[in-house]
Amino acid sequence: MRALNRARLLWAYLLRRTRVEALPVEYIVETTAKCNIYCPMCPRESHPQPKEDMTDAIFDRLVSGTGRSAEHMMLIGLGEPCLDPKIFDRIERCDRHGISTLLSTNGTLLDEKMAEKMLKSKLEHITLSFDGMSKETFEYYRKGARFERVKENFVRFCRMKHERGAKVQVVVQMVRMEGNAHEVEEFERFWSAVPGVDAVRVKEDETNLMRPDAGHAAGDWKYPCHYLWRGPVYVKHSGDVYPCCQSYMLDGAPIGKVGEAAMEEIFNSAEMRRMRSLHVTGRGGEIDICSRCCTTIPHPVLVAGSLLFHGRTVRSVLPWVERMIYFSKRRNRWLTPPKKTGDLVQIQRSR
Repeated sequence: MRALNRARLLWAYLLRRTRVEALPVEYIVETTAKCNIYCPMCPRESHPQPKEDMTDAIFDRLVSGTGRSAEHMMLIGLGEPCLDPKIFDRIERCDRHGISTLLSTNGTLLDEKMAEKMLKSKLEHITLSFDGMSKETFEYYRKGARFERVKENFVRFCRMKHERGAKVQVVVQMVRMEGNAHEVEEFERFWSAVPGVDAVRVKEDETNLMRPDAGHAAGDWKYPCHYLWRGPVYVKHSGDVYPCCQSYMLDGAPIGKVGEAAMEEIFNSAEMRRMRSLHVTGRGGEIDICSRCCTTIPHPVLVAGSLLFHGRTVRSVLPWVERMIYFSKRRNRWLTPPKKTGDLVQIQRSR
């Protein structure tokens, strides 16, 4: 079923069809809107969030309705997943439907007990967010977090993973910004040497808060945005569904709500078809949220490749592909970054 779903997505994308007889392979699912720190680059600073978790009814309906086609659910959003009291139940439920789970954590709650539970769970991928290699820099970008404690939590988690031979993929990630760019080399050197780390990642900031003039020029949209066909769609804790991972943060409107319509109907709503129509005619820049989006636009060949294989395979080769493109002389042919930004994402394999 999943292979057939991907084939239908690929067919619709290549033929530029605005109606898709398939469902996304990826979902970003905000199981909690709660967070315990404040970060100047986080959309929470401009979009205050309630202290609420996603209900069982919404989550169960989402998983049940997409379980035969979904390959990834990233249990993240504008909240810290470790604050969700049911995060491990949600990971287990996804696993029963054959859906891989991924999450990202700020590390403040990743003590030894939490680490033990994470490593025993069916979680397949975890991103450890660490935005600075000095106390001053880290605590500027992660207000409310203690540099020494988070570093200790991350190193211990990686060591425990290594000692147990756990299969979860561990990526330590820095979002490169003006205030921490000088620490990138030290970041890569330190985390590459920690046992249990599978990849070290440095990426550009994909929000507009720290660089409000960033975005894509009208001419950048030579190819349709793959998010509108492949996903991920973004599901807020309330059940509101947004067309991509950036739309909520850019004040876009939801395209539907879990529980009020089937995902097939939401994914082919009038707004989704309108956005696809503009993208296939090279007019994606006319859509407000797309013109202000700070993500990178991949070449259709890369999009097609991501739909030929199961998501687990795509995840395993992605670091190599991104690294090859980064060092390519014609990298902007394969990935179109937003204007007024730095280099493309870097990924370094450490094992």
